Amino acid sequence: MTTIDEPTTHTGKAFELSRRATLMPASPIRRLAPLADAAKARGTRVYHLNIGQPDIETPACMRERLRQLDERVLEYSPSTGTPDFLRSLQHYYEHRVGVSLSTSQILATTGGSEALLFAFMACANPGDDVMMLEPFYANYRSFTTMAGLEIVPVTSRGRDGFHIPAREAWERALTPRTRIVALCNPNNPTGTVYGPDELRMIADFCREHGLFLISDEVYREFVYDGKKAMSALELENAEEFVIVVDSLSKRYSACGIRLGSLVTRNREIYDACWRMAQGRLSPPGIAQFIAVGAMELGEEYTREVVAEYQRRRDVLYEGLTSIPGVFLAKPEGAFYCVAKLPVDDANEFASWLLSDFQHEGATVMVAPASGFYASDLGRNEVRIAYVLNETDLRAAVEVLRNSLSAYK
Repeated sequence: MTTIDEPTTHTGKAFELSRRATLMPASPIRRLAPLADAAKARGTRVYHLNIGQPDIETPACMRERLRQLDERVLEYSPSTGTPDFLRSLQHYYEHRVGVSLSTSQILATTGGSEALLFAFMACANPGDDVMMLEPFYANYRSFTTMAGLEIVPVTSRGRDGFHIPAREAWERALTPRTRIVALCNPNNPTGTVYGPDELRMIADFCREHGLFLISDEVYREFVYDGKKAMSALELENAEEFVIVVDSLSKRYSACGIRLGSLVTRNREIYDACWRMAQGRLSPPGIAQFIAVGAMELGEEYTREVVAEYQRRRDVLYEGLTSIPGVFLAKPEGAFYCVAKLPVDDANEFASWLLSDFQHEGATVMVAPASGFYASDLGRNEVRIAYVLNETDLRAAVEVLRNSLSAYK
């Protein structure tokens, strides 16, 4: 595969784009948006199962903060984040995660996306490798492309609930240029929650090979059936190599404020990311002002939201598994699943759903799963986000049931 760090040979073509620009992938999550817009223009209702945009209200205590904003000049915020926001995150980690941190170990970022990009660029050089469990969040491909890194996939399988494969699989995939292992726990797109033994195995692998572990924990609270997700910050003797990426988008149904954080106890990594943060000046100040309102929320808020998503999970799982030919592992967390469909090409099927099919005036939009793999897998799989209310989810399942029958 061509990498962006290879010497450039000019072709003589005027105004030629960079290699990075040509390698930058389109989003498999948003790629079908024009077809969805056309379907809506025809009067077809589209059930959006393709993107993780919750319909649960952003908490009132956060929305109320906007009314309290009386600044006459909207200034730059500190590059690391406002003191109030950093203290709110410190309080959250201590009281909700059970981890003690100083505010100098937390960096506010423009969404979890910027935290991931900072971490990739701080931990590896252009041309280096990042090991990822596939299927993985599709935008990781975008961030690694921007950083000039190559993804080395380690494949998880639906028949195993998409859990982490044995240590031997990681050893076989290791390359001389591997610098990072990246995990998302609970996982987007599979909904899998990795247990303590799985995380300790990965930590041992990273420790023995001198690799950084970037742990994306955006969906930390969303774990079902009475279970709990372990944070990589809880791993013993891992302070030197663990970087945690976090976000408020899903936790508080506040995707639009674009506010996240990077957490690490490694001072060198923190300082490197801090300098990157200075280079982009500051994270969004109004978003940080809003986010401090979340300190008013108790554990009851989280319990209610988790219970709502668990009910939706159950509706979706029971509905999908009742459709002949559909297979999926029961999601354990987050609000996604990867379902195997009785089709040859999920990309074609997803396009057909929007361009040529409707059932009782409605159709569904799903994300083809091939975009969540680095290898040539996922062709007959889709990622589904259960962010709709139960009534709409049931209706969406019936649309899928009838569409698969018609598509055959």
